[in-house]
Amino acid sequence: MTTVFGILEVNLVSARGLKNNEFWGGGIDPYVLIQYRGQERKSSTIRAGQGSKPEWNEKFTFKIEYPSVDGQYKLILKLMDHDTFSSDDYLGEATIYLKEFIEVGLENGRAEIHPKKYSVVGSDQCYCGEIQVGITFTPKKATHDVEEEYGGWKESDDYS
Repeated sequence: MTTVFGILEVNLVSARGLKNNEFWGGGIDPYVLIQYRGQERKSSTIRAGQGSKPEWNEKFTFKIEYPSVDGQYKLILKLMDHDTFSSDDYLGEATIYLKEFIEVGLENGRAEIHPKKYSVVGSDQCYCGEIQVGITFTPKKATHDVEEEYGGWKESDDYS
């Protein structure tokens, strides 16, 4: 099977019902770490006052390779609380499995999930809010192996 490449666009819309875990009673300052196969993007931080109902409306892109070596196609959205004087707090995460979604995109030339809500679960696997995300996958036209493209040579700055 030839390797196919494409672009995954994630539209981070908003979150609701996030728990305030601030010891001093201040509001949370949430942001999202979006991870896909070793690639990571970070949203802007929403300041206290809007923290329990943050609105981002931000778009992020990821490179997709199909099939992957390990068969993993998970998009992980980690919600974090920015803290100025200590390490940031983990609020919870949502995991979106994309294998079938990518396959539909390969078959149809594009796949799209309009913004929908996904449950956010904490480290204890309990529900702790929801996040709204839209996703689009667009495969690239070229479907030949990258090594063939470069004649099997790999570029390197190592001259030792």
